[in-house]
Amino acid sequence: MDMIRRSKPTELGVSSGKMRISHWMPSVFLVLLFLSVLLWLPWQAQHMEANDRQKQLIADTLWVEQAIHFQLSRNEENLHTISEEIINGSLPEKKLRDRVGTLLRSNRELSRIVWLGADDRQIASTSDAAVALTDFPGASRLAAQRARILKKPQYGQPEAPLGQPGVMTLDYHLPLYAGNHYLGSLIATYQTSGILEEMVPWWFAQENEIVLTDSNENIIDKRIAGGPGRNVYTYSRVLELPGTSLILRTNSVKGAPKILSNLLVISVIVLSLGLLWSLWALRRDINRRLATEEALLQQVSFRTAMENSLVTGLRARDLDGRVTYVNPAFSQMVGYSPQDLVGKLPPMPYWAPEAMSEYQQRLAQRLAGNITPQGFETIFQRADGTRFPVLIFESPLVNESGKQTGWMGSVLDISERKAIEEINRQQHEKLQFSARMASMGEIASTLAHELNQPLTAISSYTTGALNLLKNSVAETGGINPEILKTALEKASAQAQRAGQIIRSVHAFVKQREPSREPVTVQELLDSAMPLVELQAQQFSVVTHYSIAADLPAVLADRTLLEQVLLNLTRNAIEAMQDCAPERRVLRIVAALDSTIPVPHVTVSVIDQGHGIPREVVERLFSPFFSTKAEGMGMGLNICRTAVEFHGGALTHADNPGGGAVFRFSLPALPKD
Repeated sequence: MDMIRRSKPTELGVSSGKMRISHWMPSVFLVLLFLSVLLWLPWQAQHMEANDRQKQLIADTLWVEQAIHFQLSRNEENLHTISEEIINGSLPEKKLRDRVGTLLRSNRELSRIVWLGADDRQIASTSDAAVALTDFPGASRLAAQRARILKKPQYGQPEAPLGQPGVMTLDYHLPLYAGNHYLGSLIATYQTSGILEEMVPWWFAQENEIVLTDSNENIIDKRIAGGPGRNVYTYSRVLELPGTSLILRTNSVKGAPKILSNLLVISVIVLSLGLLWSLWALRRDINRRLATEEALLQQVSFRTAMENSLVTGLRARDLDGRVTYVNPAFSQMVGYSPQDLVGKLPPMPYWAPEAMSEYQQRLAQRLAGNITPQGFETIFQRADGTRFPVLIFESPLVNESGKQTGWMGSVLDISERKAIEEINRQQHEKLQFSARMASMGEIASTLAHELNQPLTAISSYTTGALNLLKNSVAETGGINPEILKTALEKASAQAQRAGQIIRSVHAFVKQREPSREPVTVQELLDSAMPLVELQAQQFSVVTHYSIAADLPAVLADRTLLEQVLLNLTRNAIEAMQDCAPERRVLRIVAALDSTIPVPHVTVSVIDQGHGIPREVVERLFSPFFSTKAEGMGMGLNICRTAVEFHGGALTHADNPGGGAVFRFSLPALPKD
């Protein structure tokens, strides 16, 4: 019992100690929790603020990148419109200067627009100094060559212009083609500093350092309005342009949020002034919310005004084909309100019934990820039932994480353009008819000139046949039929050749579309050399010809090319009739010129005659001009017209050894 009594106080002390510890545990836990919260809150606030700043930087950078793409696309559309008018011949040089001048004034990022001809020399420019393609930097020339080969617009890699090492420029080359015929190019020059100054909003430049680099991380240009970036919040965005890629890098001038110091002192102050701080914080938050709402309202108003000012219809669809957005221009174009279109799934109310299968097919291609970068034409139906043609360009919609969420389409109403094209077509047909009527006058002079050779040959063969007949009867009393047959066959061949000349020249003058076929220079010489040698024998002229190995064929009218070769050789032979016998040498040389983008087969007719005087050179190819007393002045003019009709050129040069060189070139056919 004593042992039991002595043990009870000890057990009570232990139990009371446990009770005190159990009472302290919640308080200790709350204190530790409070301290943990005090330590965790600043860190979490810093982390959240850093994430918010990074997200805002990414969103603003994407907006700036889209703004740059949008402005460049508008400039490309304006230049494309100008190029179409140049190709159609409806934009004279004075009107072109006014158009591009207005374009430069409204888009200050453009520093110069140049129109170069097919020979890469300036036709018109917004700058005072005359320029050619060779005056552009090397990267720009490569882009020009690429655009000419691809027949598509290309941007050159930014590079400092020749003689201006402190300035970086970006050239946009737009080739001009009429069918497959190259007419020249339009070149728009951007200053990279102007792109950053004019296309990047001032408020974004105040908060970030903007740097433009190439794909090799080389700095092209930068804009530092608010000071250098601190490398805390950065983001890069690739500017994909046809022919080149640039990288837009943004570096915020803001530093990382700092964790508050003296946490215990601040916690006491916060606990003491909690109520006052709460009221003040509430008022501050309300003011900030109002300021944010006002700024957001301004941005929404700005973007709404920008969308309302567009004449291009914009239509967004999700991955299921459902319309998610249309701008006012699109609604006005089709005659349906946004409420009638947004949220609708195909078929759409503006689809024409007769083109329903085409729409379904194109929609399936879009949903499968197949798009046409150059756009496509189709027809839409307005709410009142009228049809109108449209040109549609579509591109994928991608969110900030790089995931595609739908498709954005730009829709252009091309009704006026189609009407203009129809008017131009009718006018072109009238001009062709007038040209054919005027060409009737050319037939007489052309036939008189071209038939002279076969008729002369027929006369020579028949005279020779008569002489052979007379001599054979006088000497042997009989007739050698083989000799007479040969002479008559040659005369018949020349008569057929005269008929072929009449048909070919008539087709050339009337339709401008003679029959073309692959012809080699060897075949051309085999047909023409008998007549050439016949003319050469009359003046004791020696003929030599040289044909390069593996020379490709050309697509041409064989008879017209034979007449060209005969005219040139006849002129060369007649030019040497008064020369010493040892100088009467006619050379015909055929080679391949592969120094130009499209290889050409060149044929040179070289004589050692009296040459062409300088005062005659300028009028050499003029109609009805001749240095011969009996000449009609149509031979060289007809030759040049025939060669140019085949896509080639006829030129003249002095022979260094005395005499003249006439050279015509034709596009070579690719070898199989």
